[in-house]
Amino acid sequence: MITVMASAAAVRSTAIAGARETARAFLEGLQQPAVAPDAADTVVLVVSELVTNALRHGGGRCTLELTAHPDTIEVAVPDPGRHVPRMRTPDVNGGTGGFGWPMVTRLAHATAVTHGASGGKTVSAFLAR
Repeated sequence: MITVMASAAAVRSTAIAGARETARAFLEGLQQPAVAPDAADTVVLVVSELVTNALRHGGGRCTLELTAHPDTIEVAVPDPGRHVPRMRTPDVNGGTGGFGWPMVTRLAHATAVTHGASGGKTVSAFLAR
């Protein structure tokens, strides 16, 4: 199995747009089979949500790791936080969120959270290519 991986430098809150641009450039650079436009948009949306969640709830810094497998794109976002994403009732009036993780779990074929040996975690989503 051949995989292609790209790893972005540390992402800061002002660089969420940069994470989306990194994802688009990664997807555009893939050889055959190319990623369909709708699938690429989904990957970019999931990148945006996972990076935003990591910055907001995971300690204020993270990295972005993108891996192309034959049938899937893996989006992995390590951060120093210990709290794992959880489903909660979205707050439609107070602006405290609750929409991102349910959306990610609906768009992804699978999600995973792994804890690092020295702390922190990695949240991963596996999306159709």
